[in-house]
Amino acid sequence: MQTSVTFKNLKPSDDLKNYIGSKLDRFDRYLDNPAEANVVFSIEKFRHITEVTIIGDRLNINGREEQEDMYSAIDIVLDKLEKQIKKSKGKQKSRRTQNRGKMDMSVMPSEIPDFDNEPQVEVMNIEYKPMSEEEAIEQMKIIDQAFLVFTNAKSNRVNVLYRKNDGNYGLIQPMN
Repeated sequence: MQTSVTFKNLKPSDDLKNYIGSKLDRFDRYLDNPAEANVVFSIEKFRHITEVTIIGDRLNINGREEQEDMYSAIDIVLDKLEKQIKKSKGKQKSRRTQNRGKMDMSVMPSEIPDFDNEPQVEVMNIEYKPMSEEEAIEQMKIIDQAFLVFTNAKSNRVNVLYRKNDGNYGLIQPMN
């Protein structure tokens, strides 16, 4: 892992660089591609502060810890980052497994459509001539259908006569 270390209000220390470098090496097993780590060590009054940012392929995590000792701050912040990485990787893994089920296109034998049971279109030929609404009602009674398409003799337009649930009839006609 490529690591850059910055010291604020603190003398640069090779011991701290080596310590953080060896501790960051354990994160390589969690990361798919090489990642970059930016580490900032600083001292403010009596607080030793360690800030670590790890930037990876699909990962950008930050951690900050203040302690009385710099080494304990490093250990605690790295534990926090490890938890964040594991949580992030777990989410990515669960998303992949959820999507895997959605992409499954296998067909079970019970799901194969039975074309013999599909609805068939029945064609019925009738004598087509212009008729009045009364004649259309009589024709509907003869053929015993729920609706009848006919040409209205008065308007010379196509109309639809249908039987309502209450036994009465309705007429659909074009407006223009």
